[in-house]
Amino acid sequence: MKVTKSPWTALFPCPVALVTCVDSEGKPNVITLAWVGTVCSDPPTLGLGIRPKRYSYKLIEDCGEFVVNVPNKDILRDVDFCGMVSGREVDKFSETGLTPQPAEKVKPPLIQECPINMECVVKKKLPLGTHHLFLGEIVHVHVDEDILNENGEIDFSRVAPFVYNDGEYWSLHKKIGIYGFSKNENVPAQSS
Repeated sequence: MKVTKSPWTALFPCPVALVTCVDSEGKPNVITLAWVGTVCSDPPTLGLGIRPKRYSYKLIEDCGEFVVNVPNKDILRDVDFCGMVSGREVDKFSETGLTPQPAEKVKPPLIQECPINMECVVKKKLPLGTHHLFLGEIVHVHVDEDILNENGEIDFSRVAPFVYNDGEYWSLHKKIGIYGFSKNENVPAQSS
């Protein structure tokens, strides 16, 4: 039996990302976001859902660029901290000890401690309600060499990413299947 609930954002898990941006003088800021997702493969595009009152919103809007940094569980405390304080009052790089690293194609820095960094250029902003959606085309990707397998692909077991589930961080630690596995198995059809 199912219970009916009022509409809410019940989709989970949400990826956790540290998004970097800069002010007009080039001073960097970090915002922790869980409302981040892939929205197109060609051109490669990410979407960020951000409330307009957030400090980083204006920085991204004005600069037109951002970097999505994929953290691992080693910096979980820093990730949480960056989501709890505002860059208006706190220099999050100084407070956390995270290391800004120059990007190659955009002004905002990469975060050195994050194993994957995606430089993005804003292509569109859509007002949705409490949040606005920034669509950013990925123009350059950086990947730590030590998370790559012998074929040069990301070995997700080496990344130690985590997700956000309604106020809780959860680890991802085990592969349970590969895309298309059901096509190669003798899967019984479901009755209607």
